[in-house]
Amino acid sequence: MASNTSNVSFRIDADIKNQADRLFSQLGLNMTTAFNIFLRQSIREGCIPFSITVNTPNAETIAALLEAERITGDAAAAGFADVEEALRELKARKRRARKNLEERFEGFSADEQSEDC
Repeated sequence: MASNTSNVSFRIDADIKNQADRLFSQLGLNMTTAFNIFLRQSIREGCIPFSITVNTPNAETIAALLEAERITGDAAAAGFADVEEALRELKARKRRARKNLEERFEGFSADEQSEDC
């Protein structure tokens, strides 16, 4: 029976190729066999046989999403009707914090500091 094969040539990062060679070797495969498995599975399923996504969140984004979820379930967390309301609250908190510092440090005011500070 005559072999009906075709050569495929493509460029790949050397480090990725070495990692793939090591992995496939552990699985008892070579690069050609692994590539053939990928192609046959793609044809069989009519798609790439694994999920390809662009929007995979990193650890920082996941932490922020979890924090947002926690806050939305916290009845004690502040909520604002709009951005202007949130900014007013931030400014009010800043004024209160400054007043608290001035009281704690017996009338200390950043406005009264010398130019050298």
